[in-house]
Amino acid sequence: MQKVGFFRSIHVKFVLIFIMLILVAMQIIGLYFARELEETLKTNFRTSVIDRMNLVEFSVREEMMKDRTDDPELERSLRTVLSGFNSGDINEIRVINSKYRILATSALDNQSLVGQRSMEDSVRRAISSESPSETIHFDPTLRKRVMVLVMPIENNSEIIGTLYVTANIDKVFKQIDEINQILAKGVAVSLSITIVIGIFIAQTFTRPISDMRRQAQAMAQGNFSRKVHVYGDDEMGQLAIAFNHLTNQLQESQSTTESEQRKLASVLENMTDGVISTDRKGRVSLINDSALMMLRMTRDLVLNRPISSILGLEQEYSFEDLIQVRDSIALDFSTQEEPYILRATFSVTQRETGFVNGLIVVLHDNTEQEKIDMERREFVSNVSHELRTPLTTMRSYLDALTDGAWKNEEIAPNFLRVTQTETERMIRLVNDLLKLSRMDSKEYELDTEWVEFNHFFNSIIERFEFSKSQKVHFKRLLPSTDLFVEIDTDKMTQVMDNIISNALKYSPDGGDVRFGVTTSGTFIKVMISDDGLGIPKANVNRIFDRFYRADRARSRAMGGTGLGLAIAREMIIAHGGEIWAESEEGKGTTVFFTLPFEQQEDGEWD
Repeated sequence: MQKVGFFRSIHVKFVLIFIMLILVAMQIIGLYFARELEETLKTNFRTSVIDRMNLVEFSVREEMMKDRTDDPELERSLRTVLSGFNSGDINEIRVINSKYRILATSALDNQSLVGQRSMEDSVRRAISSESPSETIHFDPTLRKRVMVLVMPIENNSEIIGTLYVTANIDKVFKQIDEINQILAKGVAVSLSITIVIGIFIAQTFTRPISDMRRQAQAMAQGNFSRKVHVYGDDEMGQLAIAFNHLTNQLQESQSTTESEQRKLASVLENMTDGVISTDRKGRVSLINDSALMMLRMTRDLVLNRPISSILGLEQEYSFEDLIQVRDSIALDFSTQEEPYILRATFSVTQRETGFVNGLIVVLHDNTEQEKIDMERREFVSNVSHELRTPLTTMRSYLDALTDGAWKNEEIAPNFLRVTQTETERMIRLVNDLLKLSRMDSKEYELDTEWVEFNHFFNSIIERFEFSKSQKVHFKRLLPSTDLFVEIDTDKMTQVMDNIISNALKYSPDGGDVRFGVTTSGTFIKVMISDDGLGIPKANVNRIFDRFYRADRARSRAMGGTGLGLAIAREMIIAHGGEIWAESEEGKGTTVFFTLPFEQQEDGEWD
């Protein structure tokens, strides 16, 4: 489960926001309170000083309006007046006439200034503008902040002088600083209490949210068992109830989806046909094992590759072309050694809006069907050819007889004999075809019986040895032990007749035909070998195909139909055995077949 950073936690954010709001509110209140307090204290201080200055101004004006015989008397009277108004917060009071001459000062240290011109700009502005002025500045001598008040002295709307007053206002600022410190401490205490309260308040909001976050993370990992605790009936409680309901719905939906996915996976894995799915860009996103086996590829070589490249169609079709394909496409992967043909059917998956999501490709191994179709076409062609040759011959001779050759006693018998021979060959061909047809349709039953195979084999060999016309030698390599097999003697006789007949047909005069029987496990292996021309290695396995002839001209001349070994193979298979051939061109051919047998104990057979 992913952890949330400390400052990214909604709990911390909520507390921080709560603290910031309180802090901003208290800062605004504190600034407003400090500013108003400062203005109030300064105003009160100024009012107090001005009230006293008004009394001073009245007394000074009275003294200045008296008739004086000399200036020292005025200075003494003014000094007496100023000394009566001297207090702790007023540092100095100066009386300056309209000509900027200092008439008196309350500061004992500055008595030397009496009689000198005042160089203060504020005094000049007050006299010229006839209005009082006020400034506050830091006095480096006193190292304190002082308030300087300059008040014009009027008499009948005439400025006769000014009062220059310096008052110690530093106590007011110290008082303001003390109040600000008290306010700061109160803010700190309030913030501490606010943080604690904010944490508890935040928990009431963030606890259900954190619980839902953990539930969402558990749901993302597939765990739908836990539930969100409902803390109340408010909006958070209703949200928790809705979240639990959503969890149940998702659990049911996931169960349904997983069930459908398992069904789909089971269907895909057990399908004999290959299935390939692509995304909207034509890249392979899903493929079952059957498709991998058909394409003879591994999954890592197929996934995320273009479908046209996988199917070997990139030269002929793009993905957009495959979307438009409605008929199946044959995929030829054949080699010189073996044919291999697949057939691909394409189906487009798209939304209701028509947007193409991808392509579904179904692969079917069509090799056997193609081979069957090819064999069927070849079979029809061979049958037609085999029937056309004797029919053409018969038609030619019958036409000749019809035209009058039957009157010729020397030619007519020969024509009739050829016609009869071709008729018999067609009858044999039709009979062989009927036999193969019954074998293909399983419409025959074996009439089996227990036979001692060596005796049975010897009787067939002796029949051929008695009736053979060419100078061919028979050699028998048969065991002395009795070998009992359960066979249909009539059908097994046909098998051996076909094989031995072929051996005699292709054996030269003076050659040998060898017969042998061996045992291997629960089977006997029969061998019939000749010294004929042999068969090319590439065609050895084809001699059991229908209508196949190693030497067509010689076989047809000898009345062969090309179906003997095909019938022999079907009969051997029906007996539970196998048949095959080995040959070397110019050195002869050997045909082998096996039959199941049971080795009997002595005395069991009489």
